[in-house]
Amino acid sequence: MENLQQIADLIGQCTDCNLHRSRLNVVPGEGVSNAEIMFIGEGPGQNEDRQGRPFVGAAGNLLDEMLESIGLNRGSVYIANMVKCRPPGNRDPLPDEILSCSKYLDRQIEVIDPLVIVTLGRFSLGKFFPGEGISKARGSLRYYEGRPIYPMLHPAAALYRRELKGTIYQDFKALPDILNNLRRSRMIEPQTDHPQINIEEPPTQMTLF
Repeated sequence: MENLQQIADLIGQCTDCNLHRSRLNVVPGEGVSNAEIMFIGEGPGQNEDRQGRPFVGAAGNLLDEMLESIGLNRGSVYIANMVKCRPPGNRDPLPDEILSCSKYLDRQIEVIDPLVIVTLGRFSLGKFFPGEGISKARGSLRYYEGRPIYPMLHPAAALYRRELKGTIYQDFKALPDILNNLRRSRMIEPQTDHPQINIEEPPTQMTLF
């Protein structure tokens, strides 16, 4: 089986859609290869394009903050996007661009084999549940071909609508219980391939806004 670096090398050489013409850097993904949680966003923005890393702008700062609220960090999860190159002007990725990148994302999922995939926003939700609205789907664990999928709003949504920050935090707070239940259902022990993540409950007096 391929490893994540081999997949990243293929992404770096990819010219299967027009996004490669305007990119500065590809953004394959970031994190550990045996992560229990895999986050999938939409696509790189300007900061991500410059640095070659996912979620490093304002939305990334909020994602880091939310990970910390449940005792996690980037070193214990894997973060990827539906497309690996920045759409010009931060526009939405086009269907053919998503299709071109899907083979790489599918291979990353296969290699990591996470306990749960957390979709961030409507585009990554649509990969598994086409046509469903993120507002209704968010916050409920689903299954796609036997794989647990947990839809959430994209952190960027809270940058434009401040009242959504509390909703996103609420969904994040459910992740510890979801992970524990999935561990029990798959009878995973700490010494197996997936490292056991010790997740702390967020502070009871945490300010959401």
